[in-house]
Amino acid sequence: MEKLYNGIILPDNFPLDEQPNSEAPYLKNPPELIDVSVGRQLFVDDFLIEKTDLLPEYHKAVKYEGNPVLHAETEWEIHVSPVACPKSGGVWYDEDDKIFKMWYEAGWLHQMAYAVSKDGINWERPELDIEKGTNKILTYDGFELGKMSGDVNYLRPDSTTVFIDYDTADKSQRYKLFLRNPGGNYPGIAATSPDGIHWENFTFTGDVYDRSTMFYNPFRKKWVYSIRDGWHDRSRSYRECDDYLKGAIWKPEEKVRWLSCGKDDLPNPYIGFKPQLYNVDAVGYESIMLGMFQIMYGPENDVCESRGVPKITELIPMYSRDGFHFTRPCRESIINASLYKGAWDRGYVQSVGGVAIIHGDELWIYYAGFGGDENYINQNWFTNGIYRNGATGLAKLRRDGFVSMNGEGSLLTRRIVFDGKTSLHANIDGKIRAALLDDNGSVIASSKEFNCNSTDIDLGVDVSSLNGKPVRVKFDIDGKFYSFAFTDKNGGSSGAHAAGIAL
Repeated sequence: MEKLYNGIILPDNFPLDEQPNSEAPYLKNPPELIDVSVGRQLFVDDFLIEKTDLLPEYHKAVKYEGNPVLHAETEWEIHVSPVACPKSGGVWYDEDDKIFKMWYEAGWLHQMAYAVSKDGINWERPELDIEKGTNKILTYDGFELGKMSGDVNYLRPDSTTVFIDYDTADKSQRYKLFLRNPGGNYPGIAATSPDGIHWENFTFTGDVYDRSTMFYNPFRKKWVYSIRDGWHDRSRSYRECDDYLKGAIWKPEEKVRWLSCGKDDLPNPYIGFKPQLYNVDAVGYESIMLGMFQIMYGPENDVCESRGVPKITELIPMYSRDGFHFTRPCRESIINASLYKGAWDRGYVQSVGGVAIIHGDELWIYYAGFGGDENYINQNWFTNGIYRNGATGLAKLRRDGFVSMNGEGSLLTRRIVFDGKTSLHANIDGKIRAALLDDNGSVIASSKEFNCNSTDIDLGVDVSSLNGKPVRVKFDIDGKFYSFAFTDKNGGSSGAHAAGIAL
């Protein structure tokens, strides 16, 4: 058995090939003692809550008014159909190089390119040495409009993911890439790079359908291939491994059924299409795995092609505490398609590799969107208006701001424990007072009342003497309560950084 950082114990045969979308076992039977030493503790489910009369509120991200932040401008981005968006790809703040980095698809199903930014808003296309005068990072011979998957050197992106691997001891493999050519059920391609520009070690994966991706679970140090499958319409299978390249080669029986849409996913009433799971990207954020469930509301491709408009996909956040069982307590989109003619993100809204960047008091969530083009309806799917005018946008959310516990009342945690901590912090908009209780319910430490709007307020409680001792925390609240954290002497919570902390 494997014991996780938070006290959850995994069975020996984890992950199980069980009923997909099954209830998270840690919510039904939480640990008797939950370790909260790692990261901010978010209220995205009931894992931490023993009792409360507060009510959850689920928040949407706010789209940046200057969107899109990147759109097709160069010849290679306009090639065939204008596109300049990650379509998973990756948007990161590189904490070592102190710069924003983006890996994106340049031209519909054409080539991969690379952009950088000092502020995350204004993006530059650096001239690289891969192909003179361009910012391309993957070139290949034999491009044909209708050619699908080829050999391991045919690097034509249908979907890609790039992760910065901060945990690797081999700096020549600091960046990890997954690429899927267009086509049916073919192998994907895994590769590594020392700088995110020059790629090597190209390796075929097991067979996958299009829009398959990958991510890294920093809590278990596992690489996960997020595999589009067909066991329930568009659905998802799961393959985890310790070594990214060695684990890329799998047999069909070495993946397990994972996620799909269910009865709680309702059709868009104006479309009537039965929703399907289009893609999943995920990343470690603070104390949880944060995912984006890209849900497809339709219509099917042939309907959209007949009108030159993008199909409707949107993003719903999902959360996990073991990296496999993800919950979606709210089925409303956090980033929606604009739908109206002339909008740059009219449809086909998609997440990025890395999911979100921590930017001060906010989370910056980059996403792709497509405007379509109704002038291109008598075309095949490579050049049809359905996939034209793809660009990259930004949406912002309060840090930890997916869910807040609201009202005037209290929240009592389950029995928790922490180690190496000195202080108690909170993310609160309103009044808060905290009391730490022993197993008898007696108060052993408490704070004064604070009235503020802060994503990181020190509640002034010295918890140094309580390290390793079981406690409960009772929070009295009048307002919106987003998260709490036990921090070390430097104010750090030791949480996962998602796609980087932008300083």
